Amino acid sequence: MHQHDLGLQHDLGLLRRRNVLRLLAGAGLAVVAGCSADDATPGGSTPSTGTPSTGTPSASTPSASTPTTGTSSTPTDVDEIPEETAGPYPGDGSNGPNVLTESGIVRSDITKSFGSASGVATGVPLTVELLIMDAAKDSALPGAAVYIWHCDAEGRYSLYDDEIGEENYLRGVQAADAQGKVTFTTIFPGAYQGRWPHIHFELYSSLSEATAAGKIKSTSQLALPADVCNTVYASSGYDGSSQNMARTSLENDMVFRDDGAEHQLATTTGSVQAGYQARLTVGV
Repeated sequence: MHQHDLGLQHDLGLLRRRNVLRLLAGAGLAVVAGCSADDATPGGSTPSTGTPSTGTPSASTPSASTPTTGTSSTPTDVDEIPEETAGPYPGDGSNGPNVLTESGIVRSDITKSFGSASGVATGVPLTVELLIMDAAKDSALPGAAVYIWHCDAEGRYSLYDDEIGEENYLRGVQAADAQGKVTFTTIFPGAYQGRWPHIHFELYSSLSEATAAGKIKSTSQLALPADVCNTVYASSGYDGSSQNMARTSLENDMVFRDDGAEHQLATTTGSVQAGYQARLTVGV
């Protein structure tokens, strides 16, 4: 794990500060991120709401024109994804609740809660496509399982934040197909204080290993591009995200700052009206 991964104790501190700042925001105050006012602003260009926005792909990320069907070409010279902290809200049994062993966790649409919970996460639609590759062999890993989770439009995590502690949405597991792909239907996550907008994921050797909360092969995070984030956060439902976004950058984010998310920045296309598609090649 990189030295910048400060771990659970640090992330729990972020949770406490985020909850306090959210209360202040409700009182009409601006949400202040965990960075100084003179920190660098995101490197994305000024968004244009009338045209689709595209993030800059990493060297191992399929281009925006790569088809989403099984006929797409397989990338070559795939780099291993950086190992990152799971943070304080994994829901995998390592810090409180374990959603992986619950019936219903295997699904592609993670916008709704399952089991006894019935909540639905609202926000700009987002499709996340991950291509799971053996970095040593530059070949797909069919059957590998991926567990993803992320915050909602208000920066809250199901199972953990008080307001949505009984919900389990924005969490799900999928097994990679014959081309090594997994696809999730979700919403665009908000930006909370001190962190660049991101999606967490854990990789397992198989679906049975994932749903048993077994051995994790790799833990990492997907970063979302600045121009797309700024466009989304200008729409309704993302209160506070624009302010938080303006006070952080890929260069000072606690997870992505070592290389500016070179291997974790998703290629993202679409629009607020039609929804976005985020694609990333994940080498393990």
